[in-house]
Amino acid sequence: MIAWPTGVAIHLAVAPVDFRKAFDGLCIEIVEALERDPLSGELFVFRNRAGDKLKALYWDGQGFVMIYKRLEKGRFKWLQQVDGDAEGEVRLSRSQMQALFEGIDWRRLETPQKCLATATR
Repeated sequence: MIAWPTGVAIHLAVAPVDFRKAFDGLCIEIVEALERDPLSGELFVFRNRAGDKLKALYWDGQGFVMIYKRLEKGRFKWLQQVDGDAEGEVRLSRSQMQALFEGIDWRRLETPQKCLATATR
C-alpha cells in the first residue's frame, strides 16, 4: 500500500464512476459531485459500477497520484447510499482505507462519518 501523510482526510465517493475517467475526469467528479477541491491534499476513492475496481486520487503537492486496484475475485465492500443521497461521500479512517484496499469489510472497523458535500460547507 502506498503511504500518504498522517492526518490526510480520506473520502469515499458513494456513487460509482465511469472508470474510463483518468486524472482530469476524476477531478471533475471531485469538484462537481463532491464539491471539494482536488488540490486539497485529501485522498478521494472511487469505485466502478461492478464494484471490483477502485481508483484513488491524491494531490501530493507536485502532481496527482492515482492508485488503481482490481480484485480478481469478489467485490469491494461499499455503501449503496448515505441517507438516500447517492451523491454523498463517507469519510474513512486510515485503518478503514487499508481494510478496503485489502478487500476486507471496512464497515466493521469503525462507524463511517457521513459527509455530504453540502453539509461540509
